[in-house]
Amino acid sequence: MVGRRRNGPRANNGARGSGGNGGGGGSGGGEQRQSQQQQQQRRRQKPRQTLSHPATFARAKGSETDVPYERATLEQARRGTPADRPVRVYADGIFDLFHSGHARALMQAKNLFPNTQLIVGVCSDELTHKYKGYTVMTEDERYDALRHCRYVDEVVRDAPWTLSPEFLKMHRIDFVAHDDIPYTSAGSEDVYKHIKESGMFVATKRTDGISTSDLITRIVRDYDVYARRNLQRGYTARELNVGFINDKKYRLQNQVDKMKEKVHTLEEKSKDLVHRVEERSHDIILKWEEKSREFIGNFLELFGPEGAWTMIQERSGRVLQALSPYTSPVGSPSSSPTRGRSPSPPSPQHRRRFRSPTSTSKTCLSRPGSKGEGVK
Repeated sequence: MVGRRRNGPRANNGARGSGGNGGGGGSGGGEQRQSQQQQQQRRRQKPRQTLSHPATFARAKGSETDVPYERATLEQARRGTPADRPVRVYADGIFDLFHSGHARALMQAKNLFPNTQLIVGVCSDELTHKYKGYTVMTEDERYDALRHCRYVDEVVRDAPWTLSPEFLKMHRIDFVAHDDIPYTSAGSEDVYKHIKESGMFVATKRTDGISTSDLITRIVRDYDVYARRNLQRGYTARELNVGFINDKKYRLQNQVDKMKEKVHTLEEKSKDLVHRVEERSHDIILKWEEKSREFIGNFLELFGPEGAWTMIQERSGRVLQALSPYTSPVGSPSSSPTRGRSPSPPSPQHRRRFRSPTSTSKTCLSRPGSKGEGVK
């Protein structure tokens, strides 16, 4: 098919070079090429629409086209053929509480082949409640969640639980994608058994650690935590189906948690304050030690044995000695090391206060009016 498509333009060009019939064939070939180019442009525009707009809902009667349904083989799909249409891959499920595990499975289905159109079937609430159990989200919510997944091109509402040949033909499905674990339900060991036998089944891998059942299990296990959470957010006990006693208990626990949070906040602040004080005191001690060392060093440098103060005293002593020299005692050599200072001359006042007795007696004897001449 690819070779014919590539050689078609050349054949038409050759037909154009011949007579009138060749010209008519050339015009027909030109219209065919134009239609093929338009289809290619439409296929190129589809991913952009999917990223900017939600996926479309499938028609209730399936795909409306006059082209007969011819399912592509696995070899053709892997080669990217047929070239005139994408490979239509179908994936179905409940998709309750849509999560990353669902998105990863759809991503694998979308990337199975080079040119894939992903159709996702979502079962209704009636079928799901009958064969699997109650859901958290309604069917409309689940439909809308799938429409806004980037890998989905088309959504089939009220999808069947078991795929029939009529359903596959109506939606022109080439392959069915699902994990290869047998899905036991509706009295069957594996609802995809006939799909696997027909060669239309393509396996995808499940994502470990995440599933709708796991999410519901977390909520049920920590029911008290989530009930208190919603009470804090303004939901009433009636909306949460909580009794009077549990309502009071949850509210009391919320108050206790608030007090604990306040105490914890105060503890953190006090720890921060103590840490800052310790850092500040450590800095002060270091600075004090540094200043003390500096003070001691300066003191020793000034007053130590070899300090500046000792040198000043020695120099001042030499200056005093030069200003007031020592005198040698009588009879001793002038170079005697044990010489004393020469006495300074007595002042007049000192001479008046300390007179000798002989001079005093002489004065008394020589006073005027006395008759010293007769004394012998």
